[in-house]
Formats: sequence, C-alpha cells, structure tokens
Amino acid sequence: MFEEDDVDLNYPDSVNPHSRDASVPSTGVCGVSVLSCLLLACSYVGSLYVWRSDLPRDHPAVIKRRFTSVLIVSTLSPLFVWTWKEFAGIRSSQSLLALMGIRVEGLLAAATLPLLLTMVLFLGPLIQLGMDCSWDFDGLKVGFDPRFWLLCLSDMRWLRNQVVAPLTEELVFRACMLPMLAPCAGLSLAIFTCPLFFGVGERPAEPPRTNKERNKL
Repeated sequence: MFEEDDVDLNYPDSVNPHSRDASVPSTGVCGVSVLSCLLLACSYVGSLYVWRSDLPRDHPAVIKRRFTSVLIVSTLSPLFVWTWKEFAGIRSSQSLLALMGIRVEGLLAAATLPLLLTMVLFLGPLIQLGMDCSWDFDGLKVGFDPRFWLLCLSDMRWLRNQVVAPLTEELVFRACMLPMLAPCAGLSLAIFTCPLFFGVGERPAEPPRTNKERNKL
C-alpha cells in the first residue's frame, strides 16, 4: 500500500534525503528507528509466551490466550510509531493511520494486486495437483459449501494460521515498521529490511516432547 509519495515526512535537516547538505541520515534517528522496530518485534513475539502452560501450542486454550496477547500488542502497535515520531523529531502532514498505509485512497489496488500475485505464486502447485489427480469438481464444490467455511471458522488453528497471524504480522512488521525505517534507509531499502526484523522476532521452535510428557496431555 506504500508508494514513494505516500510517506510524507518532514525530516529534520540532518535526515532529509532531499537536503543539499545531508546525504547520510542522522545516526540518532537511525538508532531510534532500529530500536523501535526491535522493541515492537520483541513485544509481538514475547506476548506469545506470557502465558505459562504445559499444553501444546495447538491446544485451543493456548491459541485463545495467544490471540488475546497478540491482539493487544497489535492494537497498541501504532503507539510505537507515534512515540518514534516524537523521539525522532519527525513531522508529517498525514494522519498516523495514513502514514501506516491504512487509508481509503488506493485501497482497491492494494487489495487486488497482492491477491493476484498470491494466485500466481500458487499457480504452479495447482497445475501440478491437476496433473497428478483426476479431474473432478469435488474440491471446487467444497470451496462453495457454506458448511466448509463454518467448520473452518470454528477451528482455532485455522483462524490462527489464516486470519489472526497474517493480519497482525502485516500490521506490526509492515505497516508500523515501514514508516519508521523509511527516513533512515529510504523506502525501497526499508521494504527489504522489514523481513529482517520479522526473522529476529520469529518464534523459536518448541522442543519435541518426550513420551512421558505426551502421556500427561
């Protein structure tokens, strides 16, 4: 949802990329930007582990608790952007939500183009599946069956993997971090830098459980 003109920021002279006297962003602004992104990434991932439980991560009770934590952090994530603006001394004529890419203008293109890109991404596996399997319409019929979608909505793992995780991760690691990194790295480089913070904050794999631990569940 971001374009070059979307990030309308009034930089201090020391960080203004269009300034004649400044070609390198201020170290202080870059430090605040990186630190803010790290804190936001750690807050998102850390919220998943505030609940102590011996239950597996796919247990509905664990998923519901993590839903609560992640939604709280995601709701508060715009405060990180606002705090960053104040500490970095950056001003913008846009609202906070518009700065994060959340606006009506360009919404249709922003919703359509990524969907088409995702369809192209999965085109290869779908063709492979069609070549390996006999042609029938059973799978297509399931997709149009309301009972199938009601069943999905009642599955906590499906909601986590298909709804909550994608929405909250895009909000935190894309919408909030891009405005904070753009003044320091530039918008083009910031787009490729955001995934690095996602990697830093990626959830570590849970250790395999022993047979004794499985029998307790």
